[in-house]
Amino acid sequence: MVFEEEEKISDKLDENIRFFNTELGVDTNFDILYRVVSFAGKTAVFYFIDGFFKDEMLEKLMEHFYKIKEEDMPKSAYELLKQNIPYMEIELLDNKKMILETILAGIPCIFVDGFEHAITMDCRTYPARGIEEPEKDKVMRGSRDGFAETLVTNTALIRRRIRSTQLRMEITTVGESSRTDLVLCYMMDRVDQQMLKKLKEKIEATKVDALTMNQESLAECLQRGSYLNPFPKYKYSERPDTTSASILEGSIAIILDNSPAAMILPTSLFDIVQEADDYYFPPITGTYLRLSRYVINIISVFLTPLFLLLINNPEWIPAKFDFIKLKETVNVPLVWQFLILEFALDGLRLAAINTPSMLSTPLSVAAGLIIGDFTVSSGWFNAEAMLYEAFVAIATYTQASYELGYALKLMRIFTLILTSWFQLWGFIGGIIITFGMLLLTKTITGRDYLYPLIPFNGRKLARCYVRQPLEKERKNRRNI
Repeated sequence: MVFEEEEKISDKLDENIRFFNTELGVDTNFDILYRVVSFAGKTAVFYFIDGFFKDEMLEKLMEHFYKIKEEDMPKSAYELLKQNIPYMEIELLDNKKMILETILAGIPCIFVDGFEHAITMDCRTYPARGIEEPEKDKVMRGSRDGFAETLVTNTALIRRRIRSTQLRMEITTVGESSRTDLVLCYMMDRVDQQMLKKLKEKIEATKVDALTMNQESLAECLQRGSYLNPFPKYKYSERPDTTSASILEGSIAIILDNSPAAMILPTSLFDIVQEADDYYFPPITGTYLRLSRYVINIISVFLTPLFLLLINNPEWIPAKFDFIKLKETVNVPLVWQFLILEFALDGLRLAAINTPSMLSTPLSVAAGLIIGDFTVSSGWFNAEAMLYEAFVAIATYTQASYELGYALKLMRIFTLILTSWFQLWGFIGGIIITFGMLLLTKTITGRDYLYPLIPFNGRKLARCYVRQPLEKERKNRRNI
């Protein structure tokens, strides 16, 4: 059935039932239900989705309706909800398109014969898991809760931490078919108003059928033309404490329904590398953790290419570092050993994800023994290659961002290939290309990805490396 987007519902119940039964496909959709009832001399119909509404609340509501006497029956939907619906979130709608979206979002709607508005009653309940701590973004100290896939639960976790009248949570929908709920969370007195306006315009201009991959689909819609750049333009966090801290510092958090993570923007490379543990420990300990993370990430990118360069040019190795030379015969070229191991590690990671938990430990031990022992003894790999690749694999997990980890991995593979082809110039070229990729990356607001390194801001850069007392650090960030 085709209808205008601004078309209003009829005050005749039969016409409304025919229209909504057809549009909602109640004859074929087993979970979209409707029920015709009578009270106070009026006929009404309920539309709802099975599994989305609370039976107890609807039962109490019907008790109120059945107690209405015919002579006391209100003359309009507004009077009915004012006098006889004492609780729950209620709204009057007369637009057919909005009512359809409301019903499909799980909100029950009631149409009463002779009334020109439908009454929507938000007594939804969603099937959801608990708010346990995220598997990837764990902390040694601090709160142990995490976001879930339910939008209201996630916003409540933020409200629990920020009890301020300046906190704003604006909701909208994205996707022609999915109509995914999206919430913008920010502090009204701390956010960059120009950035907020620009982001709203981008979201409104987003034309997509559905956000099938949640945040990744939205990220690709908001920032097009950067598909070949692997570095993440947003910080993703499954921790409500990290998200709340970012909001208090003036950032904007985007929360999507069905996603257990928040998108935080604008963000730079230094923001992505920071973690919650930096703030759950004293400043000196937090500084050490942060610096060690920076150093390990840098080493993980260039360790294997540098080792390959030195092995290919043994005369460059100082005498006191002769122990790094290969001790055994090289049957497979070293660059191919590293590339095979890179792909093998990803294969093991994917296997670990898809392995049942009861089998993961014994299979991991078996895989480690087989790969670590027999591949070396068989001559496929040298022990030194296994050692350095093992360090790289462990270094990948020193920071919580999957996106950054894979970006660094791709840069490492690219530098390896260039080094094997062009030796020293290839290694230098890999460094230049990696840095150039970071330099050319822009955030959604157009700010440089390497800020405060480029453009240089000495005080801000120092705070990226040295963890200051929390209140002083937040104050300084808001003043920049």
